[in-house]
Amino acid sequence: MPDGDAVEQMVDQWRRERPDVDPSSMAVFARLTRAHLAATRAIEATLGAHGLNRGEFDLLASLRRSSAPYRLSPGDLARAMVLSPAATTNRLQRLEERGLVVRRPDPADGRFGVVELTGAGRAVVDAAVTDHVATLDRLLGGLRGADREAFTGLLAAVERNAGE
Repeated sequence: MPDGDAVEQMVDQWRRERPDVDPSSMAVFARLTRAHLAATRAIEATLGAHGLNRGEFDLLASLRRSSAPYRLSPGDLARAMVLSPAATTNRLQRLEERGLVVRRPDPADGRFGVVELTGAGRAVVDAAVTDHVATLDRLLGGLRGADREAFTGLLAAVERNAGE
């Protein structure tokens, strides 16, 4: 078997077969894909240890970072998670059944409702976010300070270009 991992082998093969094409962008996106898949597995395992999937964690985390009293309207919650109202409702129902969130009338205007994090929900999300950040730090390995900022900036540029 040739030296190098699968991505390096792919790059070497393209350079051999098509020396007129620079495969370096293919290597970047192959690495992004592989990193995404590995990170997804690690994140799901971490959140699963807290009885949460990613969507449930996102909802609880959106409420938790909204500051006390940790409540948002369903519309604001959907926007924070970039989800449709229907998908938000499904997550809300599951979390409400588990006692992690409650739906109440809006104290400022009873015609509308709000979603509020319960004490149990706050305990779960606080424990999960601690472990989640530790997992993400582990995944980033030796990237510290300026390297993380540069990497984040580079990924943001790729994201912008992909959106154009």
